[in-house]
Amino acid sequence: MAARSAAPEKRPGFFSQLKTLFTFTRDVYSWLPWVLIAILVVGIAVGVGIGSLIPPAQIWSVILWGITGLMLGVLASMILMTRLATRAMYKKIDGMPGASGHVLSTGLPRSWTASDEPVQVNAKTQEAVYRAVGKAGIVLVGEGHRARLTRLVNEERMKARRVASGVPVTVLYVGDGPEDVTIAQLAKTIKAMPKKIDRATRAAVIQRLASMNSGLGSLPIPKGIDPTKVRAPRPR
Repeated sequence: MAARSAAPEKRPGFFSQLKTLFTFTRDVYSWLPWVLIAILVVGIAVGVGIGSLIPPAQIWSVILWGITGLMLGVLASMILMTRLATRAMYKKIDGMPGASGHVLSTGLPRSWTASDEPVQVNAKTQEAVYRAVGKAGIVLVGEGHRARLTRLVNEERMKARRVASGVPVTVLYVGDGPEDVTIAQLAKTIKAMPKKIDRATRAAVIQRLASMNSGLGSLPIPKGIDPTKVRAPRPR
């Protein structure tokens, strides 16, 4: 008798994801419930106020406007909670090894190609270099102590220039120094870079870099971050 195929994994429903999003964000912003309640109350109050002022003021009109205000309050609460969830994620992963790879692999648009695995890593100190390829060319992101990253960054920059001659190579360092980029601004900084190469060149660069790394095996994500546990869940 043939074995039954395994049932597909059931994805969490909308309200389950919403609850997870709320819990995730509240862990960082303990005042979140009170702000959400205040937004809903203000929304209802504004709706009721509008309904009372529009003549003729009738009870059904006040109720309908109150419901409209409630819906707008729910929408505003969802927008606020989603933005705070993103900030909460950055707060949780800031300073953790592997945070840069997580941001590159989840925070960039499809026009960029990146991985959460480093292209260069010091297993002893956990300094690492990550790479993204997109409209601005090749972007190398150093994570860790800047002085100890010099050798790793230079090695990767030489490799990139060797296989992609003429393509701009930009180096960013994640940290809190005056010349560093914070983890919260990393994706935004890369997306704001001006276009330097076209789509065909970008595809060729990605292919060449992949061929260069095909025989090297994958480098481990530095211990200290589990991307599946820090990514801000979003209701669908």
